[in-house]
Amino acid sequence: MDKGICIVTVAPVRAENSDKAEIVTEILYGESADIVEVNKNWTKIKMHYDGYEGWMDTKQIKPVTEEYLANRKVTLITEDFSSIMTLEGKTLLSMGSEVEFPAVASRRSHDVRESIALTAKEFLNIPYLWGGKSFFAVDCSGFVQLVYKIHNVKMPRDTYQQAEVGETLSFVEESQPGDLAFFENSEGKIIHVGIMLDNQKIIHASGKVRIDTLDSSGIFNKEMNKHTHKLRVIKSIL
Repeated sequence: MDKGICIVTVAPVRAENSDKAEIVTEILYGESADIVEVNKNWTKIKMHYDGYEGWMDTKQIKPVTEEYLANRKVTLITEDFSSIMTLEGKTLLSMGSEVEFPAVASRRSHDVRESIALTAKEFLNIPYLWGGKSFFAVDCSGFVQLVYKIHNVKMPRDTYQQAEVGETLSFVEESQPGDLAFFENSEGKIIHVGIMLDNQKIIHASGKVRIDTLDSSGIFNKEMNKHTHKLRVIKSIL
């Protein structure tokens, strides 16, 4: 099967081969994928990082050989943004992008839990975007996947898949920074996720990336003076 690498800062991956189709996820610069099908201006891909499938603009992915992909050496961008020179010119990249030359050295803490919490806070006020998973905009599970990715912890793309990872905690009070809390709708379907911080605070993407309080009922939004998300389970991933 042919392979490809994303050559733009971030590209939408859609459910169908149409500009009007739903964005299901995004692919970042340097991330690779199998090329499943090419239909004129659209290419169907299966992403190597999480197995997600969808359609992207053919001009935004560069075909490469399997040998090239197997031998390339990549560095993960771990800072908010990195401005680099590529063959296409000067490019501003989001954290989570993959480059084939040395990037800026990471300034992150060696304590993984502390580092995850601090990294998550860097996203504060970043806008919500369904299917987003970059420092430009995120959805709730894309936010979690990206923060964990730059700490070399591989997470699935969707919220319900992420809820299947890790060890279940019995009480909110047991949670530590870096744990994940999952929330359900009225039908019991898991639809939302956030990253735990200290003192039962949670950071999550809802309208924007924000910090709220978590109790045994769920997320309490102080501005709205009500609970906005019903707690289902808290998982320790690390």
